[in-house]
Amino acid sequence: MLSEGEIAELKAAVAEVASIAQAELESFKSTMLNIAITGETGAGKSSFINALRKLTAEDDGAAPTGVTETTTEPTVYPYPNHPNVRLWDLPGIGALDFQPNTYLQQVNFKRYDFFVIIASERFKDNHATLAREIEKMGKRFYFVRSKVDEDLRNEERDYPGTFSQESVLRRLRMDCRKHLQKAGMSHPEIFLLSSCEFTKYDAPALVKALQDNLPGLQRLAFLLSLPNLSAEIIEEKKAALKKLIWLISLASALVNVIPIPLLSVACDIGILLGSMIAFYKYFSLDDGSLANLARQTGKPIAELKAVIISPGAKEINRDVVIKLLLKTMCSLLYHYCSCCIVVSYNKFTYNLN
Repeated sequence: MLSEGEIAELKAAVAEVASIAQAELESFKSTMLNIAITGETGAGKSSFINALRKLTAEDDGAAPTGVTETTTEPTVYPYPNHPNVRLWDLPGIGALDFQPNTYLQQVNFKRYDFFVIIASERFKDNHATLAREIEKMGKRFYFVRSKVDEDLRNEERDYPGTFSQESVLRRLRMDCRKHLQKAGMSHPEIFLLSSCEFTKYDAPALVKALQDNLPGLQRLAFLLSLPNLSAEIIEEKKAALKKLIWLISLASALVNVIPIPLLSVACDIGILLGSMIAFYKYFSLDDGSLANLARQTGKPIAELKAVIISPGAKEINRDVVIKLLLKTMCSLLYHYCSCCIVVSYNKFTYNLN
């Protein structure tokens, strides 16, 4: 049996762990990620931004697209379900008087965490010069060759007898690399993609590269902001959120087992309630995401909702959370006991026999 002093010390240790967990959650919620999309006018910057957000040009909040220049100053497009992750459509770099150093000053270079440089035909000196200037300032950049679907269609139309998609893509990649190397880039990494068919070609590899090169909390924020572009992304979200659930349980349900002054039950329920609603958004199961999906697929929204077995996002409230807590109390107690053992391992010696 533990003495009163040991119990008090254990409660203090648990409170400390809960406080750390709460701080981690707050840090995640406040994490910002700003991604700059640049390139020449007409390269498809706006279409790329819409594709990354899985929106069409007609969806609410989409970046406007067109045959003329639609971006004259940096324009921000937050992810609908994670507004702290923001894509910035920058003005085109094709002007004759373009200077990369003044351009970066004009678009507020320091704001962005990394740059995506897009070309729709071939990469030119401007692209490479801008990339070197970005590199000089200590930021990452990625080369994207867009509209490859148009190149493939044109090639198949002109050479139907000898057309090979793999051959065309390989030739495009070699041509992009040749022009960039000629402009002074030694080992450029190039991603070929189509914003109209975003899950094809190099788009999955680009998304993975963007994610892998980010530090911890920004990587998590970027992953959870992504729409469900593939089954792999959904599985990655699932694995990441399983880890996040542990923090949430420490910051909320754990405190509910051993009440600690200054942390009210209402606050604990609020953490759980907010997290559950956020999870719906991360998996694009909220009403706004489902409405967009229904419009894009031509399916009634009721048909989409019919396959969701959990309560709808609008049905999640304090009473639902309490009911779920009662059902899972054994699991919470298990997490509590496990945590107690972990946080007190170095402070107490237990006779587990």
